[in-house]
Amino acid sequence: MTLKLYPEGQTVDKGIVENGVSVTLGPCDDNELRGAHELSGDGLLSNINDPYIDIYLPKKGNGQMLVCCPGGGYKYCSSYNEGTRVAAWCLKHGIACCVVLYRMPNHHCKVPLTDVQNAFRYCRAHQKEWGVKQLGIIGFSAGGHLAASASTLWVDAATRPDFSVLVYPVITLEQDVTHKGTRSNLTDNKIDLVEYYSLENQVNASTPQTLLLLCQDDKTVPPENSLRYYFKMIKCKVPGELHIFTSGGHGWGFTTPEYGKDLLTPGQRADFFKILERWLNDRKAEIK
Repeated sequence: MTLKLYPEGQTVDKGIVENGVSVTLGPCDDNELRGAHELSGDGLLSNINDPYIDIYLPKKGNGQMLVCCPGGGYKYCSSYNEGTRVAAWCLKHGIACCVVLYRMPNHHCKVPLTDVQNAFRYCRAHQKEWGVKQLGIIGFSAGGHLAASASTLWVDAATRPDFSVLVYPVITLEQDVTHKGTRSNLTDNKIDLVEYYSLENQVNASTPQTLLLLCQDDKTVPPENSLRYYFKMIKCKVPGELHIFTSGGHGWGFTTPEYGKDLLTPGQRADFFKILERWLNDRKAEIK
């Protein structure tokens, strides 16, 4: 099921309305991009100005749902590697999934998080009919920054994830530690925004429990990003886990050999899925 987050477009302050009731809020801002979305052969979706969500519901759900934020440096969404393939894995494990194809900032820093929070509002409004009791978030690279933003900058119970999974995430926007494209595309290198969106500064005791996964040899997003978030979690007594694989670099996502070249070794890939499945099962055990 595919739904536009703003059926009347991002220039109209209106979200999704069902049976005369506003289920989500409006777009907050206009990112000023126009024209059709552009999709490359490997699933990189750019020029996103009409954001939408793809909802995947398993035949027999386990009570969990993941809102998925693909990466792409706030320039595009890696809609296959960190989107549809995530959803396929979720369905095999009885987990519902909502992939968010969010707007790029294009000098309007609030729009990506606005889109994700509206995706949460929509899923919260329907979670009972879908049999969803836990609504978490997963994000990759810049999408990991967006997922971490949703986990630290939520505005109410509807927009707060029940748990978070951050895969090789951008966390800090500090120069020489961050991913430069993510920093410039989101903040235009404005110092006040750089500080605000350096998310180690936003972790507090209300941050959802979080699983972080990455590789030691990641040259695109230095491992220090995840370490900063994790150490702040410890300081704030937020439960979580941090797993660092020796090799694999960046961007391995959910691309297993059936889809193409896997940057992880077979053993690492198996471990990744085991860790993720076990951690999600532990969260499911907490459902009351």
